[in-house]
Amino acid sequence: MQLAVTESGSGPRTAILIHGIMSDSRAWHRVTSELETHGFRVLAVDLAGHGRSPRAVRYSPAAWADDVVETVAPLIEGTPDVVMGHSLGGLVASLVADRMAPRAAIYIDPAFAFPKGLKGAAFKLFFAMAPRPRRTALVKMNPKWHAEDVEIELATLRDWDKRTILGFTDTRPLVPPVRLVAPSLVLLAEKSLLITEQVAARLRGQGMTVQTVRGTGHTVFRDDHAGFMDAVIGWLTALPKAA
Repeated sequence: MQLAVTESGSGPRTAILIHGIMSDSRAWHRVTSELETHGFRVLAVDLAGHGRSPRAVRYSPAAWADDVVETVAPLIEGTPDVVMGHSLGGLVASLVADRMAPRAAIYIDPAFAFPKGLKGAAFKLFFAMAPRPRRTALVKMNPKWHAEDVEIELATLRDWDKRTILGFTDTRPLVPPVRLVAPSLVLLAEKSLLITEQVAARLRGQGMTVQTVRGTGHTVFRDDHAGFMDAVIGWLTALPKAA
């Protein structure tokens, strides 16, 4: 499936950005602007069932990754410099990275695991039954967000196909990457909803850099945008020149 893509910047390096569930490419607006100033051309996709992209008959992490590769591969020459994803987008980004072999990968509180037992059942029930929040509730839940991010979230929720939740009926695909395909940074919320200490240790054992952005919730780049960008740019700058 061909996805909607927001393309910006004209730098010599290319970054592919993949949003989380219930969101779309608009969520990256401040991240995109800063990447552009650091010499990136940015391709931010809307996954199927989100934003301006078509709806699908069925949803799954593998299908989302297929769509991303099909859409962005013709838009770049050679290897992307960075693939970045948040939450669901982090899981999809890992599948995309496995196929496109980027020079670097960044995973933001990624869906590399899913709570087990009653907690996992409660998660599924919440996503399936919870109504789209009003502005006042969204502000209360996310007091560190900028007003513009609140308005963007309300807009992306209106454009979101709630059937995407069915893509997580089977949570077995929610696992860390099997292999390290590129230098990889994992940025976690202070109290990650998805990544336990055990999973974080496994990621470090695979050779990934795992950092926590203090004082942030699941949407790390909105709760502390400056801290998030400092971590991203600092890590990218420290990579060998080839990366």
